[in-house]
Amino acid sequence: MGRIVALDFGKVRTGIAVTDEMQLIASGLTTINTKELLNFLRTYVEQENVEKFVVGEPKQMNNQPSESEALIIPFLRTLEGVFPKIPVVRQDERFTSKMAVQSMIDSGMGKQKRKNKALIDEISATIILQAYLNRK
Repeated sequence: MGRIVALDFGKVRTGIAVTDEMQLIASGLTTINTKELLNFLRTYVEQENVEKFVVGEPKQMNNQPSESEALIIPFLRTLEGVFPKIPVVRQDERFTSKMAVQSMIDSGMGKQKRKNKALIDEISATIILQAYLNRK
């Protein structure tokens, strides 16, 4: 088995989470500037056995795609072109940012650290990945 890589794709930053090779545990990996994302993923895929990408799917409460989906669609096409042998699946990402902040509060993290948007994105990617694992 290979790792599953989850992406909380954003216009500026993208949070990244990965599973262990047994695909049991989701862990935050990093947050990367979105402009550098494909290069980061190329390097990561060269070093690790990646079986699948899970990309967050932003939806509104009425189940319609959110406005940010328009940014994600072109990225998905590029991702599938660069990594044609690695399947890409989507996972609903509603409320992941709020859940990320709440998990920071619950863990006793200080107010200053909770303002770190990069950390929120990484935790959001982890929540997306864990939701996918739970669904699977």
